[in-house]
Amino acid sequence: MKRIAFLLVVIATLGIVALTAPAAPHTVQGAAPAFVTEIAAGYRDWKYISVAHEEGNLNSFAAILGNDVAIKAYREGIVPFPDGTIIAALHYRFISSEENNRVFGRAQSFVAGPPTNVQFMVKDSKKYASTGGWGFGHFNSDGNAVDDAFMKTCFPCHQKMKERDLVFTRYAP
Repeated sequence: MKRIAFLLVVIATLGIVALTAPAAPHTVQGAAPAFVTEIAAGYRDWKYISVAHEEGNLNSFAAILGNDVAIKAYREGIVPFPDGTIIAALHYRFISSEENNRVFGRAQSFVAGPPTNVQFMVKDSKKYASTGGWGFGHFNSDGNAVDDAFMKTCFPCHQKMKERDLVFTRYAP
């Protein structure tokens, strides 16, 4: 009888401990990646990597800039990029420059128009392991981040560039 009473006390104690103990953290297969949620400080002062022109619905120019870690990796041809690399893409609508076209005598000059967004890729192989080691951020011209549904489209597209560590932009010294 003492054994049964003892066993009931043990079971009750374990039940109470199980109900009050915090749940252990776990990784859910297919869990949404963490996205870059803050605009990198000082990014406008970073060094030039290249430019990009995207046609179609985007119809934009982009200035691609990198922090010192990114520039060093690009210059030395280091792939995969090291943790701490941050690449920024400053996107603008491109517009025809009537002033320049008058000088040239025909429509041939396009310049950066209104800004549309700034995008970031941040390399942190532990924090962003689920997205190839890169965190992606996209901030509209008002400085607000876009929603998670939009951000979930970044990694699948960049994943097609595995041979270049998910980075589209090549260095243009």
